[in-house]
Amino acid sequence: MLRIVLVDDHAVVRQGLAALLGTTAEVQVVGEAASGEEAVPLCRSLKPDVALVDLIMPGMDGVATTQAIKAASPATRVLLLTSYAEGDLVQPALSAGVDGYLLKTASADGVIQAIRSVARGQQVLDPVALQALRDPGPDALSAREQEVLHLVAEGLTNADIASRLAITVRTVKAHISNLLQKLSLSDRTQLAIYALQRRGRS
Repeated sequence: MLRIVLVDDHAVVRQGLAALLGTTAEVQVVGEAASGEEAVPLCRSLKPDVALVDLIMPGMDGVATTQAIKAASPATRVLLLTSYAEGDLVQPALSAGVDGYLLKTASADGVIQAIRSVARGQQVLDPVALQALRDPGPDALSAREQEVLHLVAEGLTNADIASRLAITVRTVKAHISNLLQKLSLSDRTQLAIYALQRRGRS
């Protein structure tokens, strides 16, 4: 039996989730909180398997609540359930140590499956949130970074890119490092694939 705590500032949302989770025998809602401030001592006391937490709340938001719950009850997994999928919201949540990030548009089965997955120690990331995280959009990249990304898609080496843009190879490397960080990619190969895919969509 998975023990769940619901954290949302809207009572109707908590009631809906409790009703939804009540349809499966393997999940039991053991507590509810209307804020992060209420959730932390509740999780410290109950030590639930999973805390289902809203992202946008008055006072402590979902990110701060996640950090506090992790400190108060380290074994508790945190699954954020939110209406927002912007990359600048997803990344801080992941950095705070959330075990899952799910949109409220998920199906009932999707919510239950996400709870099962995070309870097993797996990370869950909604596909829409993942896309927002990996593609922050052209406005998030500087004009020079977009130029470098375009040339990476053409298969140019760092030296070729430096020559084309009349900058140093060291500067090219710095731009590529920034691109990898902004796009949450691990190496140049992934960056080249991303650049080609992005060029294909434009």
